Amino acid sequence: MVILLEFLAVTVPAAMVLLADGVPYTWSIPTALAACALLPVRRWLPWLAVLACLPALLGGLGWPPTVVALYRLGRTSSVRVMIGGVLLTTTLPATLVVLTQDLTVGGILLTYSFCLFMSGAPTALGALIATRQELTESLSEAARAREAELEARESNARASERARIAREIHDAVGHHATLIAVESAALAATTDNPEVKATARRLRGLAKDALSEMRAALGLLNTEPTQSHEDIPHLVERAKAAGLTIRLDDRTSDLPPSISRAAFRVVQEALTNVTKHAPGAAVQVRLSKVDGRVRVSVVNGPAQEPPTSTDPGGTGLHGLSERVRLVGGTLKTTPREDGSWEVEADLPSGPSKVDADDSTLGGSARNPANA
Repeated sequence: MVILLEFLAVTVPAAMVLLADGVPYTWSIPTALAACALLPVRRWLPWLAVLACLPALLGGLGWPPTVVALYRLGRTSSVRVMIGGVLLTTTLPATLVVLTQDLTVGGILLTYSFCLFMSGAPTALGALIATRQELTESLSEAARAREAELEARESNARASERARIAREIHDAVGHHATLIAVESAALAATTDNPEVKATARRLRGLAKDALSEMRAALGLLNTEPTQSHEDIPHLVERAKAAGLTIRLDDRTSDLPPSISRAAFRVVQEALTNVTKHAPGAAVQVRLSKVDGRVRVSVVNGPAQEPPTSTDPGGTGLHGLSERVRLVGGTLKTTPREDGSWEVEADLPSGPSKVDADDSTLGGSARNPANA
């Protein structure tokens, strides 16, 4: 197809030149045919093809190849190059005609207008088609971008909804299944009836199996972060990097996994709230063992800067209170008159009433009868 178009681009202007009735000069036809023969050059150097047409224009038969060359110039060149080509192909032949013939003012204006039209029209047509092609490509690209954005939004919305449903099921169903396992273990430990004891142990095992299968179905198995109170110093360092002034006093060690995780979450949530609602405040983080209990206290002073968030929050502390309660502890938040705030958690220092297997973080019992 390209070869056919090139053949027509050369032969049609050449045929128009050969069909001319009269020629102004003896060299008019040779220069015009040479310009036609050089037209394929326009695909790579359109300005050179236009320059090759200038002798033919001066000879009076150069407009057929010049129109083809100028069209290509409009398709591929910058505005500056197009203006230069139009001015050159307008002024040279028009000026030659004016200088060689005795024309009136109207004839002079008509000559320049004709040459301007003959050179400007194909150039403008080429530029218009090139602009239309670019616009079409831009619109296609924008449509593809919109489709990709909509697809990404739908994917994110589906993922968010799945995550929300998974969290709801994990928190609600997991909480109740955990309590069933705990109460069953307590019943098995307190009853003297062998039949009741065996039934309670089976029920505990079933509850733990249900937790494991639920987590596997939701894709939540082994996704709970494993941070413990030993990671609190790293948490404090990150908070310091965010602009908080924090003093850490940790006098605890060898905490059970569930208690250790709960202590980390208490400090994490408290520091998050300080960062959002009391930026610039001084913070004291203290972990200690008192009377066989683990005390986690986070006290922040009044805010020194405007809050970074206007969200009143509340859900974080509510979820944290549930986590603390599940391990046998209590959480207390206390605002003070000077604008400071204290978050204090009281946790057991030994194994919690929810052990690693009963927790929603653990797995199913391998042998419920031996629980």
